[in-house]
This record gives sequence, C-alpha cells and structure tokens, in this order.
Amino acid sequence: MHPMLTIAVKAARRAGTVITRASQDLGALKVRSKTFNDFVSEVDHAAERTIIETLQDAYPDHGFIGEESGNQNVEAENVWIIDPLDGTTNFLHGFPQYCVSIALQQQGQLTQAVVYDPNRNDLFTATRGRGAFLNDKRIRVSNRTKLQDSLITTGFPFRDFSHLDAYLAMFKDMLKKTSGLRRPGSAALDLAYVAAGWADGYWEIGLSSWDLAAGALLVHEAGGLVGDFEGNEGYLESGNIVAGNPRIFGQLLQTLAPHLTDALKSSAKS
Repeated sequence: MHPMLTIAVKAARRAGTVITRASQDLGALKVRSKTFNDFVSEVDHAAERTIIETLQDAYPDHGFIGEESGNQNVEAENVWIIDPLDGTTNFLHGFPQYCVSIALQQQGQLTQAVVYDPNRNDLFTATRGRGAFLNDKRIRVSNRTKLQDSLITTGFPFRDFSHLDAYLAMFKDMLKKTSGLRRPGSAALDLAYVAAGWADGYWEIGLSSWDLAAGALLVHEAGGLVGDFEGNEGYLESGNIVAGNPRIFGQLLQTLAPHLTDALKSSAKS
C-alpha cells in the first residue's frame, strides 16, 4: 500500500471509531442546521479533527479541504479532501448507511482514496494507477452492457431545489429504462458500490468536492468512467456527476441529456 494511503487509512479508521462510539447514544448528540436540510453534529467535527490531526502529524506541509473546517493551505502541492461523515442525516436517524471519505489531490490530480464504512467495516481504497480494493481484494466495475438490466443509484436534491424539475424528469426517465433505482443517502458509498460492481451506475446533482473525490477515484481505478452530465471532467467543480461501467456510462448520459437545462449545461462546463 502506498505510504500516503496507509496514513489515510489510519485516519479513516480513527474517525470511524469516533463515529461508532457516538452512534451508541444518538440522543445525547448536539446537532445544528448549517442550511435547510443540511445538518452537522459534534461527531462530524470530532471525526474531522481526528482525520486532520492524523494527516498533519505525518504531513505537516499538506493542505486540507474539509466539509466542516473549511480550507487550509489549499495552494499546497498536496491537498487532502475530507468528508468526515458522509451521510450525516442517515447517521442521526440510526440508518446504517454512512462513511468516512478521504482523498488526496496532488497538483490538481486525485491520487489516493479511502472510503470507510464503519458499520460493515468495509474499507475501499485506491491509488492512481494501482487499482481499487475492498478489504485488500481487487474490485472491478460490473460487466453489464444494457441499461435495462442495470441497478442505478442516485441522490435526491435536498438543499437546493433549483434543479428539482430537471432531476424529477431524469428520475422518471431512468425509472422506466433500468432494472431499479436506489437512493441510499451517501454519495461516497454510492460511488464505492459502483467501483465494487454492486451498482452499475450513479448520478447526482449539486454535490461538493468532498462528497465525490474519493469515490470518483475508486470508480476510475476499478475500470469505470466518471464525468459531468456531458461526460467531461470538472465534476468536482460543478458537483454534477455521472459514473458507471464503460458501457452503462454512455447510456446514462444519453438518458440524462434530454433533461439538461441551460443552467446544468453551463455548470458542467464551469
């Protein structure tokens, strides 16, 4: 395992311990609303502190983009992109679908990824050019070739409803053309499941870089494709993402294309 990935795994497991302990008494947690339908708990902050402290001890000159702590030294050559608890709403309800997500971006390129599910003790990892793994076993995207046979994951808009009509049109069309749709509630795990071949594709609107970075590299290293709604790079900036195995990816784009508004097209190019 790459040395930087080893440190990231240590950080993710330590954060997972913080989260698991807190899950045993959810009623005692202090929770506040950042914006409408976007919650943060003291566990999010504690897990992120644990991650950053672990990474800083090993790499004091690295930068950080964290969901809760914001940006630190982002002009550095190495920048960690951190979501300490992806799926906070699930966590707060005791719904066991959430994870820790950590990615390393070096000179603008994603190179290391960890997605850790503390409920199942599932550790997804990837290093650019070296493949993707689940609990040290190599994983690959699925080999399905037809969208009609595919299981697709997605995420509902929950903060910004400006694209809700476009999303609902996408959802309706996708529902008719696939074997099934799922909305588990954690973007990082959705992408990890595509990488593992448990889902054949995924799409979502309006996410943040910390939701996507680690999972996107997992899919890439598992042989899949990742892009914005027009199949281009820039999904980390726009927050609009499509991922899937190479055959399903193109069919997803074709299904979404008729429902892209001018606003979604322009955000994909920004």
